[in-house]
Amino acid sequence: MAIVTNIAAYLFASLSELKPLRERLLAFCKTRHLKGTILLAPEGINLFVAGGEGEIGELLVELRSISGLEALEPKVSHSDHQPFSRMLVRLKKEIIAFGVEGIEPAKYTSPRLDARTLKQWLDEGKPVLLYDTRNDYEVKLGTFKGAIPAGIDHFRDFPAAVAKLPPEMKDAPVVTFCTGGIRCEKAAPFMEREGFKNVYQLEGGILKYFEEVGGDHYDGECFVFDQRVGVDPALRETPSDVCFACQTPLEISEQEDPRYVAGVSCPHCYKPDEDRQMEQIKLRQIALDQVCSPLPGSVPYDNHCPVRISTECDGMTLLDALCHLFAHVERSFWEGLFEQGKLLTREGEPVSPDIRVRSGESYLRLLPGTVEPDVATTIRVLHEDESIVVVHKPAPLPMHPSGRYHRHTLQWLVNAAWEPERPRAVHRLDANTTGVVVFGRTRRHAGKMQEGFKKGAVEKVYLVRVQGHPEWDAFTCEAPISRESSRLGARTVDEEDGHEARTGFIVLSRDADGTALLEARPFTGRTNQIRVHLWQLGHPVQGDPAYLADGSHGDKQTLDVADPPLCLHAWKLAFDHPYDGRRMEFTAEAPAWAHPRS
Repeated sequence: MAIVTNIAAYLFASLSELKPLRERLLAFCKTRHLKGTILLAPEGINLFVAGGEGEIGELLVELRSISGLEALEPKVSHSDHQPFSRMLVRLKKEIIAFGVEGIEPAKYTSPRLDARTLKQWLDEGKPVLLYDTRNDYEVKLGTFKGAIPAGIDHFRDFPAAVAKLPPEMKDAPVVTFCTGGIRCEKAAPFMEREGFKNVYQLEGGILKYFEEVGGDHYDGECFVFDQRVGVDPALRETPSDVCFACQTPLEISEQEDPRYVAGVSCPHCYKPDEDRQMEQIKLRQIALDQVCSPLPGSVPYDNHCPVRISTECDGMTLLDALCHLFAHVERSFWEGLFEQGKLLTREGEPVSPDIRVRSGESYLRLLPGTVEPDVATTIRVLHEDESIVVVHKPAPLPMHPSGRYHRHTLQWLVNAAWEPERPRAVHRLDANTTGVVVFGRTRRHAGKMQEGFKKGAVEKVYLVRVQGHPEWDAFTCEAPISRESSRLGARTVDEEDGHEARTGFIVLSRDADGTALLEARPFTGRTNQIRVHLWQLGHPVQGDPAYLADGSHGDKQTLDVADPPLCLHAWKLAFDHPYDGRRMEFTAEAPAWAHPRS
């Protein structure tokens, strides 16, 4: 088995021309297959590097040839594997981040105490205070017996920790220590500056102590900043690991704890599934709010709107296909777009109106300088797991890109918040309808959910406020709904050739203002089904811009943000989870209009 030589070294020295030095050292190490990290700063060098013994020796010769680094001395250990994954040489302001002006180890350091002298003092019981300057997660694996921990998460917190020490410590002999000594080069002089009169720094830190005198007066192991995690007093790698989630070092007993799941959690960061899920939902809500503020389509942009060729257009010219697909748009409009070069291939090249198209092809309509209409943005995340996402959709907010709306759609905003994922909506709500919407996080999960909708296995409950008071307390409408929409997208009842449609209604209240609050349960899933059925029954939805009380169609589909709301709310949705089949039910809080009125 090949033995890997590991070196750790630092030296405070005045260094200049750092960028060319960085390139020189990086090339030198890579040609010798060395791995690790070298930090360069105007104040000196700090490094952890591993590789073959001969190559490490060559690196030390190279480093000592640099002005100021002639006295560089490493601490050496060995392992049976390479503890680093790559070679990095980085430029820093400090080789050990401290952030305190006036502490310059190259010019002054506190008195050094070698390992053998410290052991002798401890053997003799000499009154001395051991002060551990390392972070709490390092101290957790081991420290000197009776040592005082700084109680910090980062070395930059050290000055604040010193300020909390009892005043009597300023007159006592204090020995500071850390892993390899570098932090004490700054910590000890800082303590002297703060009035501590008798401060030492353990030369070479814990690792040098292990190397020279072993583990006497020390409990546990020493945390190291590489893949070994910890070494024992013989400088051998220990079985300790680090939690992927919270980066806490873990001893064997903690790795055997049932709360430890490699790559997921440990006893220190474990949270019940519900807590983790709620935390994830909070983070996702923040991401969604950021996507919506400001709205991405509120600033002019070039919108490339897709146009898909349907089966009935197969073999037509592109111009004829567009006229067929958009029958309410004048032919001259499309001819003008072709002349302006605003109809493109998927690759962005202008296309001829006379080319023959095939079913399934798609083209792009260029809309330069697009600014989309304002929409409601209070999207709320109700649930997220490995398979589905459930949100409470506000209104007005279209579900999918169409017409004037592209980025200002629920699908686009959700995709942006979940990037690089692209959750797929498995059903639709009208732009003006609020309530529960479910997405599949993968195509497979979305497909399984859509099967449930098609088979009628999904229970949908809406709240709706209608004009007038229905005669019956409970009733059902089975009027067929037209297969084609009108010029503005509205549907109607078509007794001869319409799609089968069935909706059940229960009256919840008949209110004094002449409206009624109903519960609606659609058993089929036709476009505008609830709205069309109530319109047909003479009780149109309050606030509906398309299905009017006089039996006609309005000239508006999507409401403006300032308009009174369409009083239709997808209140509850129950379905079988696409992964494990468990029955789930979600409720979107009822809006203000969905409460009985006195």
